[in-house]
Amino acid sequence: MFESLKTSIIERARKKNLIEIETINIRDFSKNSYNQVDDTPYGGGAGMVMMPDIVADSIKFAKTKSPDAKVIYLTPQGKVLNQKKIVELSKEHDLILLCGHYEGIDERVIEKYVDEEISIGDYVLTGGEIPAMCLVDGVSRYVEGVLSKESIVEESFSTDTLLEYPQYTKPYEFEGMKVPEILISGNHQKIDEWRQDQRLITTYNKRKDLLDETQRNLAKKIIKKYKD
Repeated sequence: MFESLKTSIIERARKKNLIEIETINIRDFSKNSYNQVDDTPYGGGAGMVMMPDIVADSIKFAKTKSPDAKVIYLTPQGKVLNQKKIVELSKEHDLILLCGHYEGIDERVIEKYVDEEISIGDYVLTGGEIPAMCLVDGVSRYVEGVLSKESIVEESFSTDTLLEYPQYTKPYEFEGMKVPEILISGNHQKIDEWRQDQRLITTYNKRKDLLDETQRNLAKKIIKKYKD
């Protein structure tokens, strides 16, 4: 699954040695010839639970490579990942991402070895691999040298709660729709003002929950201004 990270911006960053990604298969630490990593839960119930000794051994192995790495468990029970947390984690030298599966992992591993639990949303997936890849992608982009500073600053959620302004490129006219005249005016001050207005309008129309009452009222005035 993690082969998908060997593409585009992330792969270029890896080739430049800006980031390093290593996958460790928990099955390699199984205690029997069946490569078993899970067993039935104490107390009964559906599903299987990943065994604590096997998961702990895999974490210990990862720690031999980076003793001070923060251990993050990807689980629906964790705090929901946001841009602030991504920026925070990008400042860490190393991260160990533990991907749960089945009904999860034995609670004793979480208590003893996990530093933080993170979720990518209030829903359940078959395993933690996709959430781990989301975190890797998001964090890698904030590693110095991976992207230009300008690209990061202008993104949604980078400096505030507003979404990014609409983007346009050639051709000037597409299926009867033209690029806003302000963007070809050459007046950079007016373009900046238009883009800031559009960020507020876009956020109001798509994610009103991100705005406080003052911002919502301002957005209504700006929308009315453009309609008039």
